[in-house]
Amino acid sequence: MAPHSASPTSLLKAELRSAALARRDALDPDIRREGSLRIAESVLGVAALAEAQIVGAFWPIRSEVDPRPIITRLFERGQRVALPKVTPDGLVFREWKAGEALVRGGFGLSEPREDLPPLDPTALIVPLAAFDRRGQRIGYGRGYYDHAIARLSANGPVLTIGVAFSVQEIETVPAEPHDRPLDHLMTEAGPVHLSKAASDAPALPR
Repeated sequence: MAPHSASPTSLLKAELRSAALARRDALDPDIRREGSLRIAESVLGVAALAEAQIVGAFWPIRSEVDPRPIITRLFERGQRVALPKVTPDGLVFREWKAGEALVRGGFGLSEPREDLPPLDPTALIVPLAAFDRRGQRIGYGRGYYDHAIARLSANGPVLTIGVAFSVQEIETVPAEPHDRPLDHLMTEAGPVHLSKAASDAPALPR
């Protein structure tokens, strides 16, 4: 999947992304580790998440929030977990079970094996580079999650829960027409209060 075109909005997003990731990278590893545990508690407290039979999660890279404590608790609750694999057509989620080996994918990702069955999650734990209090996110620039959420939503509602450290917050994400606000957003400080009125504001032009 090709990156978004180099419009003024996408260029601004790239600058905001770079600055937010630099702040995240600068966090002490112990702070990231402890913060990930607190974020897991907040995520697992979302009532609607407990109703999802299949939850799409991800394996962390670089300085991302570590969602593995969330995955462990999902298994303990009897929920199934699917991890994403990057393909030319976008993200394909495949079921993953505790202890199964992961394979090396593009962008340094750890992905499920090709022979595991594809699944369509009804809830997603979403990584991000930056966020605002409208629930808008800046991803890593290739639109994989934007397209995945749109595809999955065609089959019915998809619960989206973004996870990030508080240093990744910015005042305003320059939203584009394809961007969808998250349903919930969690940081180590707890759930972020999302402004519905602000998230309904019109997107900036491309």
